[in-house]
Amino acid sequence: MQNLEPRLVQLERSDAWQQVLPLPPVMSSQQAGWKGIHFEYHRQPIHATPDYAFPVHIISIGLSYESTEFKANRRVYKQFWPGNVAINPAHESLSTEAYGNAEFMLMSLHPDLLALVTDRNLGVEQIELTPQVLGRDPLIYHMGLELKRELEFAGSDSQLYAESMATALATHLIRRYATRNAIIKEYSGGLSPYKLKTAIAYIQDNLDQSLSLGEIAAVVQMSPHYFAGLFKQSIGVAPYQYVTQCRIERAKQLLSRPELAIVEVCHRVGFQNQSHFTKVFREHTSVTPKAYRNSL
Repeated sequence: MQNLEPRLVQLERSDAWQQVLPLPPVMSSQQAGWKGIHFEYHRQPIHATPDYAFPVHIISIGLSYESTEFKANRRVYKQFWPGNVAINPAHESLSTEAYGNAEFMLMSLHPDLLALVTDRNLGVEQIELTPQVLGRDPLIYHMGLELKRELEFAGSDSQLYAESMATALATHLIRRYATRNAIIKEYSGGLSPYKLKTAIAYIQDNLDQSLSLGEIAAVVQMSPHYFAGLFKQSIGVAPYQYVTQCRIERAKQLLSRPELAIVEVCHRVGFQNQSHFTKVFREHTSVTPKAYRNSL
């Protein structure tokens, strides 16, 4: 008897796509160590896949197809447009056929994350998403492009940013694509003075490390998503934005010490990639680290 079960693709495996697609992704967040969200950028030739499924929610963003037609779940679609957003809920069977070269991005979220951003005590099995093959969603499209950009330029420096985007994407999916009403957690009052002081002290003491939202939240014994919302209320910016601001201010101080090479300053403020450090520093100060040092 033929096996009707779809092939389960585990994205955390390095050989995951060898099961269904001709080529591995051009870019993947796996090497960057992202938590909460997985991102991939693909360029695939003509192909047809077997039935497959994911244990996570998958959002596909089409960028270009050489052919104006493609097939999903054995149905032919002729209205493809760049920026098309497809939603494939966890464990839903999927098959695709591309009649020309295809360029697309994939984002995945674990179902647990969607449950964490809701206000009700809903189990993961109670939160279902409405699937779609063709659709427009400017916010998701923009998120995909920003994650691709962050992965390209920041690499392993992008973990904190990716965690924040994961929460934002989960919230958007609940609001727009959930099959039943689920109230999003609302945050009010901010962090207590003690918890805010503790979190800030931890950030300042560990600017040379690859900080994650989970690590900072654990210091004040809170869930990452609850902490992020209250922190933004207290400070006015998201945790990843605050950490970047602190790193730039620390970098300015260190650049005043001529005995420190710029690459050493880069590493002392938590950047693994000097070109990314230069880019972020210039975005915040309008000058490169070298130019800033020369101006002192």
